[in-house]
Amino acid sequence: MSGAVASLVGEELLAPAPPQAVALATRLLDRFEAPLAVLFYGSILRTGDLDGVLDFYVLTEGVRPGLRGLATRLLWPDVSYHELELDGQVLRAKVATMTLAQFQAATRGRGIDTTIWARFVQPAGLVWSASPAVAGQVVEAVADAARTAARFAAALGPSEGPPAAYWSALFQETYAAEFRVEKGGRERSILAFDVARYYRLLVACWREDGLLDLEAGDSVRPALDPAERRRIQAAWRLRRRMGRPLNYARLVKAAFTFDGAARYAAWKIERHTGMAVALTPWRERHPVLAAPGVLWRLWRQRQARDGVKKGV
Repeated sequence: MSGAVASLVGEELLAPAPPQAVALATRLLDRFEAPLAVLFYGSILRTGDLDGVLDFYVLTEGVRPGLRGLATRLLWPDVSYHELELDGQVLRAKVATMTLAQFQAATRGRGIDTTIWARFVQPAGLVWSASPAVAGQVVEAVADAARTAARFAAALGPSEGPPAAYWSALFQETYAAEFRVEKGGRERSILAFDVARYYRLLVACWREDGLLDLEAGDSVRPALDPAERRRIQAAWRLRRRMGRPLNYARLVKAAFTFDGAARYAAWKIERHTGMAVALTPWRERHPVLAAPGVLWRLWRQRQARDGVKKGV
C-alpha cells in the first residue's frame, strides 16, 4: 500500500470482519467461477443486524462464457441472492459480481458509472482474497474510489466549509444520478456513523491530489480554480444525465439474470407485509412472468385480511 489514502482504506478493509460475514463469504465461493476477492459492505457492516440481507461484491478473474458473459461485459455487475444456514441461523446475502479489472476501472471514475466509487468511498471489509497480491490490488482500487469521490465532492460542494458538507453534496448528487430510492437525509446517517473518518479521508485525498488549499479547525477549502471547477462539474453533469438510463438498463438486465430473484422477492414481501409467498419451481424459474399473478393473490389476501379486521 502506498500513500495516506491507501493506508486509511487498507486499515479498514483488512480489519477483522464479523465472523458470520467471513463464514458466509467463504461458503459462497464455490458458487462463482474463479473468485479473486470478496468485499462486504452496506448497512449491516455498520449495524451488525444479521436479520437483514448482507451485501457482498465478489470480484472474479473473468466473466461467464456465452451470452450471459457478453451481457456482463456491457452491463456489470451480475446480481444473485443466496440463503445459507450457519450454526442454526439462516443468513441471507445479495451478491454483486464483476471482474477485478472492471472494478479497478470503475473506481478510477473514467467512465460514466458512479455506483462503484460512490459505494466504496464508504466503509467496507475485504473478507476474503485469493492472495496478498490480489488484496493489495483491491486496496489500491478502493483508494482510487475515495480519490474519485473526493475530487467530485470538491466541485459539487461549497467553496469552503466542513468536510461533511462536501460528502453530503456528493451523496445527494449520486443518489439522484443512480435513481436510488432513498429516504431524505440518508447521507446524514452515513456520515454520522463516523464523522472523523470522513474528515480524515477527504483531507488525505485532497492532499494527495494537490487539492487541499486550506485546513483550519473544522473547515476545509479545495484548491480549485474556476476553470477546473467548471471542468469537473461538466464531467459530473454528463454522469448525472447518463446515470438513470444506465441504471434502467441494469434493471432490465437484472429482470432476466438475477439469480434467486424469486426467493429474494418472497423474503422482502414477507418481511414488509407479513404475508408469505409460496415458491413453486415455475415461479423460481420465471420470476418476471410469475410476478403479476403473485401480486394479484397478495392483493386479494390483503383485502381479505383487512376485511376480517374490520369485521366485514
